[in-house]
Amino acid sequence: MAERLPAQAEELFKEAYRRQMAGELDEAIRLYKRSIATHPTAEAYTFLGWTYSVQGRIDLAIEHCKKAIAVDPDLGNPYNDIGAYLIQKGDFDDALPWLEQAKLAARYEPRHFPYLNAGRVRLARGELGPALEEFRIARRLHKDDPLAGEMVRIIKKRLN
Repeated sequence: MAERLPAQAEELFKEAYRRQMAGELDEAIRLYKRSIATHPTAEAYTFLGWTYSVQGRIDLAIEHCKKAIAVDPDLGNPYNDIGAYLIQKGDFDDALPWLEQAKLAARYEPRHFPYLNAGRVRLARGELGPALEEFRIARRLHKDDPLAGEMVRIIKKRLN
């Protein structure tokens, strides 16, 4: 997180994340909400949205990512997450602008994710050349990402 959070908000966020990773989603949601009530951050809203998405509550996940953007428009994660959630819903056309915003964000890690997601969209739309470029950029940004490397190989084979 870019700013130094009040200790209580930071501890609540860390515990929420721990619970989320342990699969205790309802408890994670409760703790993320307490963290936000203590001190709202884009990260807490984004992770709350991610937790909702794991529960299949995609529209609620998108809503919280938009709240994250309102708190800090420089954080790229909620833009990418909205794009990913729209992909889940099969809404490829609406996903791309969100992914492009993620690519431009001042703060974003892991930087290659919006390129992977844009590659998925382009591939689903049959745009092999643009998909290949997205996956190449993702691989350049994260050399060890297995999906990026595999997709470059598969698409190159299809184009030849």
